[in-house]
Amino acid sequence: MNEQTPVLECRDLSISYYVRAGEIPAVVDFNLKIMPGESIGLVGESGCGKSTVALAIMQYMGSNGGISGGQVLFHGKDMTTMSDEELREIRGSRISMIYQEPMASLNPAMKIGEQLCEVPIFHESISIEEARERSIKLIEQVKLPEPERIMDSYPHQLSGGQQQRVVIAMALLSKPELLILDEPTTALDVTVEAGIVDLVKTLAKEMGTSMIFISHNLGLILETCDRITVMYSGQAVERGTVNEVFNEMWHPYTRGLFNSIPLPGADKNSRPLIPIRGQIPLPHLRPKGCYFGPRCDFFREGVCDQALVKMRYAPDSTSQEARCERLGDINWDEQIVEDFSGDPAPIGDVVLELKDLKKYYEIRDNSLKALVTGKSKSYVKANESMSFTAKEAETVALVGESGCGKSTLAKVLMGLETATSGEVLLNGESIGSVDIHSRNASLVSLLQMVFQNPFDTLNPSHTVGSQISRVIRKFEPGISEEDANNRVLELLDLVKLPRDFANRRPRQLSGGQKQRVGIARAFAGNPKVVVADEPTSALDVSVQAAVTGLLMDIQREYKTTLVFISHDLSIVRYLADRIVVMYLGNIVEQGTTDEIFAPPYHPYTEALLSAVPIADTRVKKRRIVLEGELPSAVNPPSGCPFQTRCPRKLGSICETEEPPIIEVSNGHQIACHIAQEELEKVEPVLDLTDYSEAVA
Repeated sequence: MNEQTPVLECRDLSISYYVRAGEIPAVVDFNLKIMPGESIGLVGESGCGKSTVALAIMQYMGSNGGISGGQVLFHGKDMTTMSDEELREIRGSRISMIYQEPMASLNPAMKIGEQLCEVPIFHESISIEEARERSIKLIEQVKLPEPERIMDSYPHQLSGGQQQRVVIAMALLSKPELLILDEPTTALDVTVEAGIVDLVKTLAKEMGTSMIFISHNLGLILETCDRITVMYSGQAVERGTVNEVFNEMWHPYTRGLFNSIPLPGADKNSRPLIPIRGQIPLPHLRPKGCYFGPRCDFFREGVCDQALVKMRYAPDSTSQEARCERLGDINWDEQIVEDFSGDPAPIGDVVLELKDLKKYYEIRDNSLKALVTGKSKSYVKANESMSFTAKEAETVALVGESGCGKSTLAKVLMGLETATSGEVLLNGESIGSVDIHSRNASLVSLLQMVFQNPFDTLNPSHTVGSQISRVIRKFEPGISEEDANNRVLELLDLVKLPRDFANRRPRQLSGGQKQRVGIARAFAGNPKVVVADEPTSALDVSVQAAVTGLLMDIQREYKTTLVFISHDLSIVRYLADRIVVMYLGNIVEQGTTDEIFAPPYHPYTEALLSAVPIADTRVKKRRIVLEGELPSAVNPPSGCPFQTRCPRKLGSICETEEPPIIEVSNGHQIACHIAQEELEKVEPVLDLTDYSEAVA
């Protein structure tokens, strides 16, 4: 093969879906070229066409979708003209794809070994013994423990991270020339994500595999890719090397994406994130000329709304391109910014206090063996000795991996669960042992929640107004219908939604708009404390910026205490006043945001900080990848809960004794056997020297 021949090339590719109303153009005029061993990132908001491009490359468009123009060339041969037999020979062997949800790629009724062996047997006609040997070897390469046990396991017996590693092994079994990764780490914790990303990069380099990495996470693209293509509404709007695009963005949309990301210099009060106004247009409602025009602060009538905009090279560049009629002619200071800045609300007295809170779930085993050994009863230790406070107008973030007990704690606060022992005090009143059914309306109104998924928390049959009004009437039984309706309109004003949205149903709203309704509903009872459980994780970065700005605006006005649950330390650094780091139901560190992000760290905090991708080439980061899986809360390790994965483990003391709490400063606590003076010698995870100089 000629080295200059691209592994894959999309030429003027257009993709459409065909429905009863006619043809819906999903992707228009898309070009992509990927060379041997190269990795390219595809980024953009949901609905911009990233996954549609991937499915078109794989020829998985379904019965109502198809390529309406252009070519997809694999080693120079047009895949759109290939027979089904030719495509079957390529898919899964020469081109492989890893999907966002690993269970969508695994058959729950088949053992892992059978599913892995199928790939080389089908594509290469090798023996079962040879296929099994190769599968075991690749399981070792993806760093899964006990390969034989994994081979004989069913998918449900593995964790999410293990399932994704199996899917990666399956995709790489036939040593493909092209690997397409469609949001492969979105559902995983940042620590697991860091390991998966390192693994894919290493294996792809060893095998010489080219990669197309689809993600909305720009930090992840910076860590994994050589070049980047930014998509908007079915078009590529900017492309170039990662360093070119990250260091100087030429398209307003690309700049808007970066302005929405909580980089280290962002500040919720003085330098808030800048969301992109409006929303992505539906394919059949795209404007004439530039598709981004209605959302662009630099739109010029008579220039940007004429013919379809073509890609052109950026000034003084032969590799970076942007689809903009005003390329090189924009004064970025003209941007119209939705102002989320403001003076921080003064922190008041303690509103919420947890004292030695424990939450255990009882498990009964009625098997004969359990009855004979007397071990018929065990416990899931979801929360263990939790103690912290939250003050008026303060944002306290709970961070940690899935399974660390964050959501269980939220349930106890809300009364959906009751504490096993310890106390939860709200305004001095003990509520930890009072379940939701025993709480009166005034107590329920003081503690409200914003949920992770806005799609599942609104009744599709009722209007937005009726759902908010129901909450108001619940907490103010004697309120008149007119006053309740006026209050609904005031709440819609509060979350910056048009008043006529009161008459709309949830299906008529975007994801970000639904989350704003969820926030309005949470504030309908004038709560003192709002528990926000991953409220932005299901949203695009531009919508995330608007929602976080909104929460801060409301907090400044109402002096609400916010308990913010997240695994994303970037957004936590931006929003939180104080941070509580949890691991396996225990608090391992707590302190102010500045204290948590600077040494001394708990080793787990250090690993969390290292795992978060940061979308800035000027930030240098130490790389720490945690080995092993999160232990079971049914049978937690003795001694320090983190000792089975700790890269700084001292020895037997960590295995046998609970770590002491080191009081680093007033309010900054670390639970660790390592002496404070040793922890203080640790280098910062993030080196912001170049970043600080550039910002200054």
